[in-house]
This record gives sequence, structure tokens and C-alpha cells, in this order.
Amino acid sequence: MGILMKIFTWWDGATIGTHLWASRAKGEHVGTDAAGNKYYRARAKSAGGLNTGSYTSRDKRWVIYNGANDASRVPSEWHGWLHGTYDDVPESHLPPPRVWEVDYTPNATGTVSAYRPQGALENGGKRARAVGDYEAWTPGSAD
Repeated sequence: MGILMKIFTWWDGATIGTHLWASRAKGEHVGTDAAGNKYYRARAKSAGGLNTGSYTSRDKRWVIYNGANDASRVPSEWHGWLHGTYDDVPESHLPPPRVWEVDYTPNATGTVSAYRPQGALENGGKRARAVGDYEAWTPGSAD
């Protein structure tokens, strides 16, 4: 069942195409983030078809998610690395953590855990009446 899941499910982990490309390109594992996502890169080909000696921002970079494919699960430092903002792995670019920083929380949109305000349809569609703090504007009024 494992190979069938890789062929037909693109939303849960890497697809068979990603695994085939990774094995063909001989990608190098460069790091893993706190969520367990693994990051890879493959050297770019030079004009003569040979591998270049060093890594550049033109190299192929990709992530294999640990679980559902959700781009919001990529931390900002790894997002910068994936898009070639810098060549070194993010650990060398990170400032020390601040006391006020909170841990990552996944995007809950479309799930049971999503935020639903008081007037949301999922909560009955009723909201408290606005009284006393709202005055309707009428055309021609001086104020």
C-alpha cells in the first residue's frame, strides 16, 4: 500500500515523482527543522554540463515534509534558504532566540480548530446587536 499512497497522494508527504527526482539528481541532505521537515539541494549544472564546484542560489533546493504538504509548516529561516536568499544553512544566519518568541502553530484554516468569531455561520450566524457605539451616516449631515 505504501507505493500506491506515494503515487496517488500528493498532499501527504513527498510524491513518487519527488523521490525519483531526488534519487536521479543525487540530492544532498543539508538539514532538518524542528518539525521534522528535511531539506535537500543538488548542484546546478554549468554551461559545459559539469557540476560546479560550489553551491549557489541557482542550485535545486527542496523540502520533504514530515506529514501533510503545507507550505506554512516551513519556518522562515528555511524559507529564505529554499528561495536562495543565502547559500549557507539557516543555523549560521539565525539570531539568538528572543524571550517573547512563541513556538510555531500550524495554519488551522479549514479545520475544526480554525478561529470562528461569534457571528460565524458555524456558530449559528447570530451576533450581538451593535447598540450605542454606532451612528449611521446620512447624506447631507454636517458631521
